[in-house]
Amino acid sequence: MNTPTELQRVIFEGSDPGPHLLITGGVHGDEFEPIVAIRKLIEHFGSNSSCGMSKGLLTLVPIVNEAAYLRGSRTAEDELDLARVCPGDPNGSITERTAHALSELIQQADYYIDLHTGGTTASVWPMTGYSLHPEKKILEQQRAMANAFNLPVIWGTSPHLDGRSLSVARDAGIPAIYSEYHGSGTCDPQGIKDYYEGCLNVMASLNLIAKKQFISRVRHVVEDDRPNAGNMQSYNPSPMTGYFETMVQLGDRVQSGDLLGTVYNTIGSIAQPIYAEASGYILVLRTYPRVMQSDMVAVIVETD
Repeated sequence: MNTPTELQRVIFEGSDPGPHLLITGGVHGDEFEPIVAIRKLIEHFGSNSSCGMSKGLLTLVPIVNEAAYLRGSRTAEDELDLARVCPGDPNGSITERTAHALSELIQQADYYIDLHTGGTTASVWPMTGYSLHPEKKILEQQRAMANAFNLPVIWGTSPHLDGRSLSVARDAGIPAIYSEYHGSGTCDPQGIKDYYEGCLNVMASLNLIAKKQFISRVRHVVEDDRPNAGNMQSYNPSPMTGYFETMVQLGDRVQSGDLLGTVYNTIGSIAQPIYAEASGYILVLRTYPRVMQSDMVAVIVETD
């Protein structure tokens, strides 16, 4: 029998009853801004004897996937993607047990925020996303949370993507958003700050805390209900294994057919260009040059 997985968490309780907000980071072991931002939230609320919350409950999990983090990798030793195996299995592999523990936490919450980055291989234009939930009330709550999080891009996508933290929230009827912010194996100080402020903004919108009004930084709001929308790994795949040399940058506006970059074999005798499959803005860009066949090299968010 495998040992049950217990996620390390910190809980703060307001002075009056109110909603329960769960915030998680480190679902992948190579995403660092979320870990630091949540640690700063713990420091912020822990430094106040009354925790500064007027009402409600706040649960903070800086690192969900500790096995992957300690391994220095996106995944744990079973090499399963935690964001594809939810709701998991309490008797399964380490990742499946972790997914089960995470799913249980999500099901106990009233609202949920899951913080991500592009990890070691990609960078993401700062964005907040949600699934296009079939229940209008939940969808409107998610839209409000995404606007409050206050990053440049908001992306609503297919509600039919399974195996994820947000699909657990979807099935439980819990309003949930996720965020992505840069990556490339670094820890951007601005990303930490924006994640910290974004979480506080959402808390204020839920009346958990009092906070001054912010100036909106949202530039693009896109909702795409096509069946595979939001499945980032399926966008603009590499035609072969090799070295990827990009010709675009995050936030660039491209047209369908524009050159995104070229993949070369190890000695450069074969070159395969990769052209944009759609028109829009570069939302995700592969920054780790070694690429395997079928790996995503860019995600384009279509704004038309």
